[in-house]
Amino acid sequence: MSSVGSPPVFRRPASRVRRATVGALVTSLAGSLLALAPATTAQAAPTLLSQGRTATASSTEGGAFSASAAVDGDLTGTRWASAWQDAQWIQVDLGSSATLSHAVLTWEAAYGKSYDIQASENGTDWRTVTTVSAGDGGTDNVTLSGTGRYIRMNGLTRATGYGFSLWEFQVFGTTGGTGPTLPGGGDLGPNVHVFDPSTPGIQAKLDQVFQEQESAQFGSGRHAFLFKPGTYNGLNAQIGFYTQIAGLGLRPGDTTINGDVTVDAGWFNGNATQNFWRGAEGLTLNPVNGTDRWAVSQASSFRRMHVKGGLNLAPNGYGWASGGYIADSKIDGQIGNYSQQQWYTRESTIGGWSNSVWNQTFSGVEGAPATSFPEPRYTTLDTTPVSREKPYLYLDGNEYKVFAPAKRVNARGTSWANGAPQGETIPLSQFYVVKPGATAATINQALVQGLHLLFTPGVYHVDQTINVNRANTIVLGLGLATIIPDNGVTAMKVADVDGVRLAGFLIDAGPVNSPTLLELGPQNSSADHAANPTTVQDVYVRIGGAGAGKATTSVVVNSDDAIIDHTWVWRADHGEGVGWETNRADYGVRVNGDDVLATGLFVEHFNKYDVEWYGERGRTIFYQNEKAYDAPNQAAIQNGATKGYAAYRVDDSVNTHEAWGLGSYCNYNVDPNIRQDHGFKAPVKPGVKFHSLLVVSLGGMGHYNHVINDTGASTVPAGTSTVPSTVVSFP
Repeated sequence: MSSVGSPPVFRRPASRVRRATVGALVTSLAGSLLALAPATTAQAAPTLLSQGRTATASSTEGGAFSASAAVDGDLTGTRWASAWQDAQWIQVDLGSSATLSHAVLTWEAAYGKSYDIQASENGTDWRTVTTVSAGDGGTDNVTLSGTGRYIRMNGLTRATGYGFSLWEFQVFGTTGGTGPTLPGGGDLGPNVHVFDPSTPGIQAKLDQVFQEQESAQFGSGRHAFLFKPGTYNGLNAQIGFYTQIAGLGLRPGDTTINGDVTVDAGWFNGNATQNFWRGAEGLTLNPVNGTDRWAVSQASSFRRMHVKGGLNLAPNGYGWASGGYIADSKIDGQIGNYSQQQWYTRESTIGGWSNSVWNQTFSGVEGAPATSFPEPRYTTLDTTPVSREKPYLYLDGNEYKVFAPAKRVNARGTSWANGAPQGETIPLSQFYVVKPGATAATINQALVQGLHLLFTPGVYHVDQTINVNRANTIVLGLGLATIIPDNGVTAMKVADVDGVRLAGFLIDAGPVNSPTLLELGPQNSSADHAANPTTVQDVYVRIGGAGAGKATTSVVVNSDDAIIDHTWVWRADHGEGVGWETNRADYGVRVNGDDVLATGLFVEHFNKYDVEWYGERGRTIFYQNEKAYDAPNQAAIQNGATKGYAAYRVDDSVNTHEAWGLGSYCNYNVDPNIRQDHGFKAPVKPGVKFHSLLVVSLGGMGHYNHVINDTGASTVPAGTSTVPSTVVSFP
């Protein structure tokens, strides 16, 4: 549930049968005005500000009558309807403060007889700007005055025995007067390094940035290397922290490097378990020695890559490595897993796979090993149920554009195997190119103008929430662009609209506790987005590590049908600002929406539940978790009568849920005597199914009594040997 730190106590009610709309809409002018603030002269003609914005309500009659339906622009097709009692409200967040002009309320037959229109700058302190005391239904066009960001229809008395019901709640005003219209497009800023085959000193630039970023785990440097289509010879691009390398072709074959794109772990004595926050996309590689090395752990994506040879996922010397992600890629040779503890590969073509450690999961991968869990520990799905590849920047001639790939259903193999991928092309002129120094107000102004966002590499402090309220908006980051919320705000909120795409950035919690860091849809969202879901890809969340940070719940998914494709949500276990209360973060990911799919879900170290699932028909393909290392004692994680909080909990109210390839690991290094009753918790129902689960104690530092509920052997007999306890299927 949005913006609170305890589990929801309710889900949105199921739709009740509702009588048909009767009568024609009658237009009337209603209202005696009680303006509490003087009118402000508008700087421009009033415009419709509310459409597509985040709307919430005191109640809904059912799932088909959500608050968002009253701001979707459909005047007679969709509507908000409240519970059948007085004193109900609906409010809309305009995204930023506006000078108010008027509101148009298009009532269904169940209209408000008396109501207030109220305004607020913070959503808490309200003032009444208009009162309607003798409403007669139809369409009310009421004058507003003053300013406000949040506008509320506060229904006092109903005209019928039903609830309050609005086809549309439209708020008009102006947000201008603060400067000129923001331009789209432009240059990509100082931290984007663009090469073509004739560019001199490419290797020297790659080496310089790598020297800066190789061990800068919590530094502020951010870089993107973009290679124009063509062939590049003799390069070894070593990729450090917060560095992205990508081809600027529409397909991987457009940009070829005769050489390597390398991640190794020399900086950490051959241990790759902290090789985070980097990525490679859209390139064809001819490795010098026939095999490329990509020894990474969490938050490191390998997308749309074609390796004409093998791929080694282990560091030099085969030291530890802790998991990663490959999607939409072709590896002609074998992938050497070697020491990788867990890995997820999606919709790719591979020449083979060697070795399993704990949890190697595949979906839609040609050449993947068959399911053989628990030994070898392979979990393989023939296809991925629903997917949509990450949007990316490319060059069309000399013009930068962003390609937004199309949705795929039951996909197998790459999206580009048979020619140009399917999708939509959007010119960079339709993006606001965000550069270091940009404010949240400016970013929100760009969104209000209808621009998409392209964050260039950098660190961005925001003192207000970035509100993504328009359907089909793209927010794309380059070079692990990082957003830090100040003063306890939520970093980003997405309205309950179709087709928003968030990709390629990091949200880093600030020192003042944020109730949430990323929200998809407001509470009780209910719109159907199956045809055009919101996607979250290579979006990472961090609490602590670079400095003290706090957040009650990191990610809240309220919208239905969302796809979470490769995320690492991490409460830091090392770095600066780390401690049981110093970087307090109780909950990692909370899913309230129905039909949500997670592919490649990494969530670690939260003080209480790492993942909680309340929505129906949720699915997860691959889950990796570590419980909080720093729990001071058993009492600190006592959950009523239960020892410890599950790493992944499906609420008892859920009837249908399915998950494949899940692992949870404990390393209670402060108090090794701590016990977890189980790693996973779920209701025992025919529609709730789990496949290929494991728990493991790292060196005997704490133990699990069971794998899921009371099923699965304890890790205690394994002692310090780090041998997993497995469950093939549940129930």
